[in-house]
Amino acid sequence: MRIQAWHLVVLLVVVVVLFGANRLPDLARSVGQSLKIFKAEISDLTNDDKPEGPSKPVEGDDTPKA
Repeated sequence: MRIQAWHLVVLLVVVVVLFGANRLPDLARSVGQSLKIFKAEISDLTNDDKPEGPSKPVEGDDTPKA
């Protein structure tokens, strides 16, 4: 089933009726902030999985390397 233009128009009318035209900018702003936070957290999680490269030995560390 393909989404047609009139489907979007009906959906937009229903959203305006349910939430009111005055609350739509606030709703869109909060959804945008939530998506921004979500993307930042996903980026942090994917960066945590990547190795940072070979670690340098600490000066004064005389432990034998296996």
